[in-house]
Amino acid sequence: MFRYYLKLGTLSIRANPMLSALMVAAIAVGIGACMTIFTVRHVMSGNPIESKNDQLYHVQVDNWNPDDPYDEPDGAPVQVTYVDAKALFDAGRAFRQTTSFKTSRVVQPDGEDARPYQEDARATTADFFPMFEVPFLYGAAWDRSSDETQDHVVVLSRELNEKLYGGEDSVGRTLMLNDAAYRVSGVLDTWNPVPKYYDVNNNPFEAPAQLFLPFSLAIASGFDNNGNTSCWKPIEEGSGREGFLASECIWIQMWVELQNASAKQDYMDFLNAYVEEQKLLGRFPRPLNNHLRTPEEWMKYNEVVDEDVDVLLGLAILFLVVCLLNTIGLLLAKAMRRAKDTSLRRALGASRAELFKQHVIEAGMIGVAGGALGVVMTWFGLRGIENIFIEYEFIQHLVRMDWSMVALAVVLAIASALGAALYPTWRTCNITPASHLRLQ
Repeated sequence: MFRYYLKLGTLSIRANPMLSALMVAAIAVGIGACMTIFTVRHVMSGNPIESKNDQLYHVQVDNWNPDDPYDEPDGAPVQVTYVDAKALFDAGRAFRQTTSFKTSRVVQPDGEDARPYQEDARATTADFFPMFEVPFLYGAAWDRSSDETQDHVVVLSRELNEKLYGGEDSVGRTLMLNDAAYRVSGVLDTWNPVPKYYDVNNNPFEAPAQLFLPFSLAIASGFDNNGNTSCWKPIEEGSGREGFLASECIWIQMWVELQNASAKQDYMDFLNAYVEEQKLLGRFPRPLNNHLRTPEEWMKYNEVVDEDVDVLLGLAILFLVVCLLNTIGLLLAKAMRRAKDTSLRRALGASRAELFKQHVIEAGMIGVAGGALGVVMTWFGLRGIENIFIEYEFIQHLVRMDWSMVALAVVLAIASALGAALYPTWRTCNITPASHLRLQ
């Protein structure tokens, strides 16, 4: 019977091509608008490190102004000072741990005609790469000893390696950065987590750095901090770089990897003990306010998904509802046109259940067509957003439609069509045959 109802549905759609096209278009437009915004939100709210979400934790300690919390009502700072980053890192109480900050270096390519240019860089530690499951195309990261000896080593992104060395294995080669020689220890494979969960303070949607260098070397060499910096106490005048490092300014991101709940509790106890110790030295004037947040918790805490996106999604859903109401009206009109045919089938013995199946299958066919067209409209919607915000390089990472979104669009279209068909189908199945057949 299913094949028979498919045939009937096809004949019905062909018999009313304009009406059927309007229904498909109404569903497609609603799905396109809804899925365009939903796809952007899906990318923005994703968790690229979900496999290790219960092992990675962002460290927060509250060194802020006793009279003015960092964030109302009682939020702790979102980064840490150099003093605290160094002390916590040197303690080595986590299975893995990393400190990092955003910086930049001037790349000096080989060749007389090659001109130097500036690239984004991240000063970090050896554990950064295994902690965040960063893939390597060639070589590997530096080892932990390089964090202590301040070795001049560098890890390149795949894009930069292609630009400098044509994509060849560059491990062991020398790269000049700011007139200093660095040995290439590794080249990353394609890696672009969206959002950039390990540093949401400096645009969570921008691309990762092109260069990765040892944190200790960056500190010793005086690399500039290109990321967000906040201070609640003025830096001692004339103290220079040393004064900045010793200040209460926050500018470093710190993450730890803890393998189980017991390890997390032990590390929290360690954090609390550290802060209590610092209080005796005159620091940390606020009440104890330490936190360890998973990547998912950290992105929610920092509201990576802007409220405006949720508002737009709500409006898109309402627009889809309006489109479905129009579809219901069109289905009712179509049902009234077919009232005589339906009455004849009822008089010949067709049950209401069979009529219901017939109309639901036809609505499903319209839903599939609307879903397919809706996917196309979603693609155009995403391209429209990309063109509107083309000046922002990161926008290309937010307008990607994966297969899960394609499948969701089709399923949503079919479900919407079936939902819209319920009332018209109910009306059709309750037609009294005699009221139409007596007119024949």
